[in-house]
Amino acid sequence: MASAGARLARLYISCSGVILRRSLSHAGMDDMGISTSRSCLEGLEFDNVALKKLPLDPSTEPGVRQVRGACFSRVQPTPLKNPKFAAVSGPALALLGLDADEVLKDPLGPEYLSGSKVMSGSEPAAHCYCGHQFGQFAGQLGDGAACYLGEVKAPVDQSSELLHENPTGRWEIQVKGAGLTPYSRQADGRKVLRSSIREFLCSEAVFALGVPTTRAGSVVTSDSRVMRDINYDGHPRMERCSVVLRIAPSFIRFGSFEIFKRADEFTGRQGPSYGHDEIRTQMLDYVIETFYPEIHQNHSDRIERNTAFFREVTLRTARLVAQWQCVGFCHGVLNTDNMSILGLTLDYGPFGFMDRFDPDFICNASDTSGRYSYQAQPAICRWNLLRLAEALVPDLPPDRAEQVLDEYLPIYNGFYLSNMRKKLGLLRMEEPEDEMLITELMQTMHNTGADFTNTFRSLSQISCPTQQEGEDESQAIKQAAELLLQQCASLEELKAANRPTMDPRELAMLLSMAQSNPALFQMISDRKTVARQLERLSRLKELMDTTAEQLRAKQTEDWSCWIRKYRQRLARECESGIDVTDLQKERVHVMNNNNPYVVLRNYIAQNAIEAAENGDFSEVQRVLKVLEKPFSVQEGLEKPGWVGRGGVVDSEETDETGEEGNTSGAEARVLVPYDSKPPMWANEICVT
Repeated sequence: MASAGARLARLYISCSGVILRRSLSHAGMDDMGISTSRSCLEGLEFDNVALKKLPLDPSTEPGVRQVRGACFSRVQPTPLKNPKFAAVSGPALALLGLDADEVLKDPLGPEYLSGSKVMSGSEPAAHCYCGHQFGQFAGQLGDGAACYLGEVKAPVDQSSELLHENPTGRWEIQVKGAGLTPYSRQADGRKVLRSSIREFLCSEAVFALGVPTTRAGSVVTSDSRVMRDINYDGHPRMERCSVVLRIAPSFIRFGSFEIFKRADEFTGRQGPSYGHDEIRTQMLDYVIETFYPEIHQNHSDRIERNTAFFREVTLRTARLVAQWQCVGFCHGVLNTDNMSILGLTLDYGPFGFMDRFDPDFICNASDTSGRYSYQAQPAICRWNLLRLAEALVPDLPPDRAEQVLDEYLPIYNGFYLSNMRKKLGLLRMEEPEDEMLITELMQTMHNTGADFTNTFRSLSQISCPTQQEGEDESQAIKQAAELLLQQCASLEELKAANRPTMDPRELAMLLSMAQSNPALFQMISDRKTVARQLERLSRLKELMDTTAEQLRAKQTEDWSCWIRKYRQRLARECESGIDVTDLQKERVHVMNNNNPYVVLRNYIAQNAIEAAENGDFSEVQRVLKVLEKPFSVQEGLEKPGWVGRGGVVDSEETDETGEEGNTSGAEARVLVPYDSKPPMWANEICVT
């Protein structure tokens, strides 16, 4: 079977020939004023409302600069050398009224969807915003690599479901990686193939999981190259420049309102448009009128309107982070500039879906303090909402914002518990004890090193107790425990997971400093970080004194204890004369539609990236197809179609570009199913 890269190349050559012949045969007609459309993308209808409603930087000065008194700056995307498609998403392109097959066949498609060629009606621009990064105000940030192309009118027959949280009837499209902007700072405005594939796949994967998100329509790669130090270890290499087409109602974020911030008391930095309060009010009006029309229509008083708006943003943010927690998704960089004003998952950098459950899971290797760990996400989102509220003063009085923020935790808990009850199949009643049952489940998963996604998926196989059938309770618990033990970590895996990440000498120094010089200790570290390292040391020492048999016995005991409580809770679902068979069918259906069979684990993304870097894009499209139906087992798509690191690849799947991959001498890989716990080589993956 030929690779997708080869098929796309042949398709491109074939279609190019067709277009060439057509252009020659119609040359006379064009001269007479009869024109033919060369590209399906030239039919997109733009209505760039944001640039009409918000201040546009009048300067055309090249290079990086402070942009004052404006929300957007006009830019000119930098063309790629020989752009070509690496992947496209049919469902995402359909938002724009485009057919994926037509786009693939379009010889101008890669140029238009990378910004190398500008479509008629498009007005390339970069958005100005600020942000709190890792807790500190960073001043002006802005679109350093992303480029707004414009807002495309949705097809007239666009489903109401797709437009539910997009009342504008327009989709903003961006190209990420299209070159320098006034906000590029130290970077070059380019993105590479690996980061582009990760964003493309995860945007579509998160959408398929039912979580609000920006979308990704395509990845275009090229022969243009940039130097990147992947692991920041002093060993940079040349990588292919690539561009992602991003789609959303809007990419305005919390940090968009921070461009008006006064000088920060800690960093001394201020927003570039400090003092232009009238623009802040103008942008707030634009956001509410455009994206929250019901709130605008229902409140004549501005303070009431703005409070209702902030309440809705708070609700959407609480719902979003609850959904992240329930699928084990970690964003990685929850700075205020990465928080959508529409409650969407925004900016996929060092994200990660948890494998082994760990509340302290950190998906970003740069996050040494664990600020954006899995368990910290709900609190960090509230912290970011507080920064947004501060940015909206005086349009939003602080006392009104405080009242709304008091509602955040109850709203979050409500969404979280509701989702978790569905994941556990608790459908008939809501009991106060459910929260404790969920907490004990997570603690058991942590203690046993259980895989997050697969453990939840397995729970539907634990049936409701049926006394009428004379069921042997102890045997049922034993069978259920054996099922869940398959998802638990081995002794060696737990030892590796609990090794301190801090050098022992550094830890000893910090412990001494905490006693002798607390003020200095507070400046260079914190007690929470040190406590986490000490906890790891304690757990590791305990594991070093444990045998594999003892660990398995303890894991069996832990799971048996929880399963007994779970079955008791399930038994109460069956009270009041409910037909157990019908309940069980409904329960399995609900659980399997809320507990994914597959998520975008790092090793799945990495495998697709390495295939693409070797010229074979078929694995990216294969993974996308699997992720589009994450709750279903798809016949014939259980395993990847590409194996790297010296693994055997079908002879027809080789790289037709003639470029050598970086697989020589490395560990061979086997075809690990997409629903598998991560293979050993996945431990080498480092995302920053």
